[in-house]
Amino acid sequence: MQNIITFFEKRSFGVCTYLGERFNISISKIRLFFIYSSFLAVGFPLIFYVFAGIVLDVRHYVKRIRASVWDF
Repeated sequence: MQNIITFFEKRSFGVCTYLGERFNISISKIRLFFIYSSFLAVGFPLIFYVFAGIVLDVRHYVKRIRASVWDF
């Protein structure tokens, strides 16, 4: 079971972690919210999760480029 959890934590976008740190909420509560709401809303939260993951990934990439341009 721990191997599965480690696999998803390494491969996930980090959306739940970002939201948890940003709003000071437990990460497990956010994950449970996404799981339960995906059953109720027929997958809409999963679409939001993927979209937020892409936005966070692009944001991280842009920050990395900006930092490297100004380093001499």
